[in-house]
Amino acid sequence: MKLKTLVFALTAAAVMSTNAYAQAPIIIKFSHVVANDTPKGKAAERFKELAEKATKGRVKVEVYPNSTLYKDKEELEALQLGAVQMLAPSLAKFGPLGVKEFEVFDLPYIFPNKDVLYRVTEGPIGKDLLKKLEPKGITGLAYWDNGFKVMSANKPLRNPDDFKGLKMRIQSSKVLDAQMRQLGANPQVMAFSEVYQALQTGVVDGTENPPSNLYTQKMHEVQKQVTVSNHGYLGYAVIVNKKFWDGLPGDVRTALEGAMKDATRYANAIAQQENDMALDAVRKSGKTEVYVLNDKERDAWRKALLPVQNAMAGRIGADLISAVNKESAALGFKQ
Repeated sequence: MKLKTLVFALTAAAVMSTNAYAQAPIIIKFSHVVANDTPKGKAAERFKELAEKATKGRVKVEVYPNSTLYKDKEELEALQLGAVQMLAPSLAKFGPLGVKEFEVFDLPYIFPNKDVLYRVTEGPIGKDLLKKLEPKGITGLAYWDNGFKVMSANKPLRNPDDFKGLKMRIQSSKVLDAQMRQLGANPQVMAFSEVYQALQTGVVDGTENPPSNLYTQKMHEVQKQVTVSNHGYLGYAVIVNKKFWDGLPGDVRTALEGAMKDATRYANAIAQQENDMALDAVRKSGKTEVYVLNDKERDAWRKALLPVQNAMAGRIGADLISAVNKESAALGFKQ
């Protein structure tokens, strides 16, 4: 009798242990390099909330903002190795990874407005680009908007000639390098987390950012001039480790895809509002003069930067650049 009792107890314990293991939540480490109160930071938190609710606690999303886990150059490698499961890097990060077609998003003035942008990201072009990440062990889930960029420095930037000789921080992107050189500036590749100190100490003279990134990183405190040029676009791709994603139970993956769609709608809805609020806050700080290019000045910038498209055609693909320009033309815009 005692033996039967012992066997029953051991069997029950084993079942309980197996059930406990089966019920342990799936952990998704979501790492990013910006602050929580940016569009991307808020969207990451929204995805966490939606994902955990949609999976009824079977998934736990741990969000690590502000480069607390990895810096720009490190995070993609960490994802490929499985050290983190999810990232939302800027689209410029995929060029150095070997998927150069993503650098089409870096081309100056290629997107005249958000309507054209969304025709690209939500249409066949955007979907085809995400598929190109799969051979790298990455699954692309969505595009998150972060808005058009402004230029900042400690001197007024009204005309293309104003950039001559300036050391301008950029992300690691051949297109952004070409953009700054076309303006006569000296591009300096630097991790996002290091930019504030570099501006403060004069290691670089200026940079480009959407207003929300500029403001939340307090760069306006060490930059006297901001020019609203809307010359370039900064967006993100939400990506996951492909092996991890493919290995999820089907119902969990479906629930997470739904949560991502909802988080993406939220991210894209708040991006412009967040950038407008940030730019207003920069103005009100009294530390930085904000200047908006007039039509004549913007035309001069566009004319000065248009050669970058031709220069980068061999790298990005002339057909891809042409396809994006056709989306502009479909809405009545010409390069």
